[in-house]
Amino acid sequence: MAMPDQTGPYDVLITGGTVIDGTGAAPRRADVGVRADRIVHVGDLDPTASAATVLDATGLVVTPGFIDLHSHADFSVLAMPDAEACLRQGVTTLVTGNCGLSPFPLAAAEAAADGGPGTLAGAQWHDLDGFAAAVEAARPALNIAPLVGHGALRTAVMGDARTPAGPAELDAMRTLLATAAAQGVFGMSTGLIYAPGSFATTAEIKALATEAARHGLLYATHMRDEGDRLLEAVAEAIDVATASGVRLQVSHLKAMGPANHGKVDKALAAIDAAAGDDLDVACDVYPYTASSTRLTSRLPDWAMDGGPAGLLQRLADPDTRARVLADLRPAVGRTFLPEGVVLAMMGPGLYSDRIGDSIADIARDEGVEPAEAVLNVLAAHRGEVMIVNHAMADDDVDTVLRHPGSAVASDGWVLHAPGDGHPHPRNFGTFARVLGRYVRDRGVLELADAVRKMTSLPASRLPLPDRGTLAAGQVADLVVLDPEEVTDLATFADPWQYATGVRDVLVAGRCVLRAGETTDARPGRVLRRSPAC
Repeated sequence: MAMPDQTGPYDVLITGGTVIDGTGAAPRRADVGVRADRIVHVGDLDPTASAATVLDATGLVVTPGFIDLHSHADFSVLAMPDAEACLRQGVTTLVTGNCGLSPFPLAAAEAAADGGPGTLAGAQWHDLDGFAAAVEAARPALNIAPLVGHGALRTAVMGDARTPAGPAELDAMRTLLATAAAQGVFGMSTGLIYAPGSFATTAEIKALATEAARHGLLYATHMRDEGDRLLEAVAEAIDVATASGVRLQVSHLKAMGPANHGKVDKALAAIDAAAGDDLDVACDVYPYTASSTRLTSRLPDWAMDGGPAGLLQRLADPDTRARVLADLRPAVGRTFLPEGVVLAMMGPGLYSDRIGDSIADIARDEGVEPAEAVLNVLAAHRGEVMIVNHAMADDDVDTVLRHPGSAVASDGWVLHAPGDGHPHPRNFGTFARVLGRYVRDRGVLELADAVRKMTSLPASRLPLPDRGTLAAGQVADLVVLDPEEVTDLATFADPWQYATGVRDVLVAGRCVLRAGETTDARPGRVLRRSPAC
């Protein structure tokens, strides 16, 4: 670690602020000096110090840049490289490739995916190198730290088929995973609630997790169930970590449906017990009681054999459609709450004007049961419909957020406002909401601990050893904010609103947000994991 440098001139000086360094340590008054892309001084200034840019942070807090451990921005950063929605929350690094979804790898003979508006499309590039070149050509304002998705690996080898992976298919997926690791991904993710990840056996996941562990990668999982079988899904994730030795990250831990509220206590106890057995296990959480996902995630996985095209064929056949309907009905009122399932984003079609309405609204208007309304909407929009799903409890969010091993994450992908559709407000407010609602207004967390959950904790999971703390020698990803004013404005009713209260943001020593306004600087890049980590 570099020693503090009190000699000028600096490129940037942040003076008079209260430093919260990301470690969880108590706030302290200190000045921060930056030269090139590094922090070179934290403490009292030499009276002769000077800088090209001086930011007066008197009465404000200075923190490391926030690291969003769970994002899907790899599917939106090329269209929205300014990432203003993130900068206005203080986010300087987005971890992408989550839930088994990543824009690579693409098999040699495979056509690039063509997703609908607002959806999370499939693979577009053959490998990380191709994706990274495209991102850096777009000049993002912040950093991208990629994972590779198991769904992308499986699709590249097996397509959308609901079949077990044999030895040859496993070897092919291992090879693609090893290539991604060599090119610098930080981990592998699964989305075991989504096709094609839901088609995989536990043995398949263990085999790939073992390969991930061999390369020192993180394993992040959107588990197989977050409702009635939440605890069994946690047990499966821990079993994978035990068998493979991989470091485990349980993504956006939650309990869906009133019958399951409170189960997060037992889920966290299982995680703590696993950590006590010397496994490396942690989780992340977003500060909302609604999720956002594909409407197809409500369906039985056999209905998604062959992807959206296979689903549409089944819905067009009356007998098969009746089977899908019969399998969907038991979830209604339990983990699928029709009043809480709100249409968020989809392409043109019969229900385009119903964005913002719930499945219950549509069912009442059409005189059909809610499960039937789901199938009607999917059939009219090529099986590509995004929803906001209200099914969680405030107490559960508090419980997970308080846990010392939980990091704050958004699970978002919309990076700029305004836009089309009715997206989840987490895209615009996650980090500001924690600092405002959960720290200042409700006292669920102390400010220093909340900052730790947004900085050093997520950095340690990847790892990013030169980010996540405010100290000499670290990369100068920095945030200046007003803890009395930081607020999320985005709501479920009116989501297209930026957060307020973050005044300045630096990425690699350059101001990307200054005095509350974005600049022309675009210093972000695709970060890559060093084999030495």
